[in-house]
Amino acid sequence: MKGTLRSRLAIMAVIVLWLPASVLLAQVRREIRIPDIVGCKTLKCDFHMHTVFSDGLVWPTVRVDEAWQEGLDAIAITDHIEYQPHKKDVPTNHNRSYEIALPRAKELGMLLIRAAEITRQTPPGHFNALFLTDVKPLDTNDLLDCMAAADKQGAFIWWNHPDWIPDKKGWFDIHTTLYEKKYLRGIEVVNGRSYYPTVHQWALDKNLTFLGNSDIHQPVGLEPMPPGGHRPMTLVFAKDKNIPAIKEALIAGRTAIWFEDKLIGRKEYVEALLMGAVRITDMEREGKRTVRFTIRNDSDLPIALQREGKLGPNELNLPANTSARVKVDGKDSEEPTELAYVATNFLVAPEKGLLVKFLILGGSDLNVKVQFGGN
Repeated sequence: MKGTLRSRLAIMAVIVLWLPASVLLAQVRREIRIPDIVGCKTLKCDFHMHTVFSDGLVWPTVRVDEAWQEGLDAIAITDHIEYQPHKKDVPTNHNRSYEIALPRAKELGMLLIRAAEITRQTPPGHFNALFLTDVKPLDTNDLLDCMAAADKQGAFIWWNHPDWIPDKKGWFDIHTTLYEKKYLRGIEVVNGRSYYPTVHQWALDKNLTFLGNSDIHQPVGLEPMPPGGHRPMTLVFAKDKNIPAIKEALIAGRTAIWFEDKLIGRKEYVEALLMGAVRITDMEREGKRTVRFTIRNDSDLPIALQREGKLGPNELNLPANTSARVKVDGKDSEEPTELAYVATNFLVAPEKGLLVKFLILGGSDLNVKVQFGGN
């Protein structure tokens, strides 16, 4: 019996070794729990990555498998148009990485957007164009001609890693030109392992769509993973799970960024995500002055709350999918009591957290309401 079992295990091991890598890679997917908000689906996206068709180190289908395993819903392979360091081995064909990756994306139910990276010296820097129909017309020397060719195809264009070269960073006249021509619609507030507070403010001031992406070049296993155990990603609040809906959401600016343990974006979307993640349960009164309740985090987004007022615990740290029991001693549990906190990792402005209040309503109908302040 033992010999038979050993034989079967040996045969299974041989079969596994002979299976194609793509089959093995796609067996297990991480499911990311982030609430849907504002009547939309929350799609997890990475719109900036590279393959051997520019300066990346993997085949296009590998990018699809990696993203699927990590729980993403949509990706864009943005190989450089002007920078082709592997062209002696991989012929320059600006549409080929998309063409190779598309069948695998369809097989896995992954949304794949045709895109490219427009690569210029800084300033003006690098730009990604999404929703292209053909990359080849963008292969032109003049930047404005390139932008016009992308715009003619209905592309959504955004500025990549604006602060990546410290001594050349800044908003220059060329960026104003691109902005005024409505070529420039979004900006990368997070790139790889870097968050740019200055760029965060530009996005707010100029009403640019927030984007945060991996800009991955190496295989996932070799690329340093930021703290938090996930790649940076753009959360897109789309009316449906399809590419036209993603485009509509990006143009409308309905995005936020999940980076390390931080949520970054416009206040209305950051608020909605926190409201969707938090749930109050198990409320009870203990005498006339004390109220207890449980605050639950029903998402994969960690929540770090720092007390602003005089009541409540000094800190409430809720890692993904956890809860905490809260005890509050008020003046009189029959009267409303307010607990004021700052969600320090939900950033609504550069390094500025979201003000959140828990309003305990006394009386016979004990209840706790979540409110937001005016920060």
